[in-house]
Order: sequence, then structure tokens, then C-alpha cells
Amino acid sequence: MQRVLRLYRSSVGKKMVMAVTGLILFGFVVGHLAGNLKAFTGREKFNAYAEFLREVGAPLFGPSELLWVARAVLLVALILHIIAAIQLWQMARAARPVKYQRPVHLEDTYASRTMRWGGVIIFAFVVYHLMHFTWGNAHPSFISGDAYRNLVSGFQSIGVSVTYMIAVTAVGFHIYHGIWSSLQTLGLNQDRHDRWRRLSAVVAAAIVIGNISIPVAVLTGFIQ
Repeated sequence: MQRVLRLYRSSVGKKMVMAVTGLILFGFVVGHLAGNLKAFTGREKFNAYAEFLREVGAPLFGPSELLWVARAVLLVALILHIIAAIQLWQMARAARPVKYQRPVHLEDTYASRTMRWGGVIIFAFVVYHLMHFTWGNAHPSFISGDAYRNLVSGFQSIGVSVTYMIAVTAVGFHIYHGIWSSLQTLGLNQDRHDRWRRLSAVVAAAIVIGNISIPVAVLTGFIQ
């Protein structure tokens, strides 16, 4: 236990925590997107998917119990991710109390700036997303049990759709730099540097495009 604590107190340990929790959150983002894309298959299949999430694990688990377990794991991963990020930022500031006289726009500097503001936007977006599509208290037309209608009526608002597009774009930047940083922390991108970078960009772009396609499809009437 002492060895684990010593490792965590180091910047390497905190980066490892960020890498592992980031991968957990990344897995959720991919799974969440795959489920949301079912909106293109129509109301019946999308609502069946939403019901499946509530009933998964039956009869061992009751309605939504396993879903709440998954949410708890994600919440712990998110908290650890944020704490490690803040502590790394504090360590970096303490290591260099005097700012550069001229900004040095290096790769790592750009990544850290993007991750910082992106993280704030994503956290606010997650809270709003839960209030909008899960709890319904930020959705004027929310109807419990009809996920498809809630999605369509929610994205029919141009303001809401634009907000989601901006947020998922921030998610894309975060994922791009997150994948790259995780690979670097885990020592997997030492070779074929450019190839891993391109892969990170392609994955991030696919997630952004996939998420944006849903509100665009609603606004254009393709999903209705």
C-alpha cells in the first residue's frame, strides 16, 4: 500500500491514474455514441435500447441497478481523473513559478491548454446532459420512458443542438490529446510516432462526427 501511495504522489503515478481512468471514460464515450446512433433506426429500436439499459443484469439485478453500478464506476473514474489533473497542474506550476516571457507553443503546452479548458466544458456538459436527457429537469418536453421523443424534441432547439455540437467538439479535442497522452504514459507510442498521432486524430474525429450527426439529423428532419 505504501508503495502504491508513493507512486501516486509522483507525477508518473498521477499520469498513470489519468491514463487508466481516461480509458474507462473513453470506453463509455464510445459505447454511449454507439447507443445514441440507434436513433437512426427509429423510435422502436431506440426505445428498446433505452429499456435494455434499464433491464440489463436481470434477474440478478433489479431495474436500473446495474446501470447505477456502471454510473458509480464512471463517477469514481471521473473524480479521480479530475483530481489527478488538478494535482498535475499544481505540480507543474510549482516546478516553474515564473512564467515564460514569451509563450512557447510546443506540442505539450498546446495539449495542456486544450485539456484544461476542454475539461471544464466537458464537466459542465455532462451535468447539463444528465439534467436534459436523464433527469429531464432541463428539458421542457421531457416524457419519462420515451427516450426517442426526448431526443428529437430536445435537439429541435437550435440553441440546444449548437450547445451539444460545441461540447462534443471539446470532447473530441480532449480525446485526441487524451489518447496521445495515455499512449505516451503507458509507453506504447515510442515507435511509429506519426502513425499513433494520426490514429488518435481519426478516432477523435469519428466520435465528434458521430455525435454531431444526431442533432444535425434532427434539425434537418432526417430523424423525426
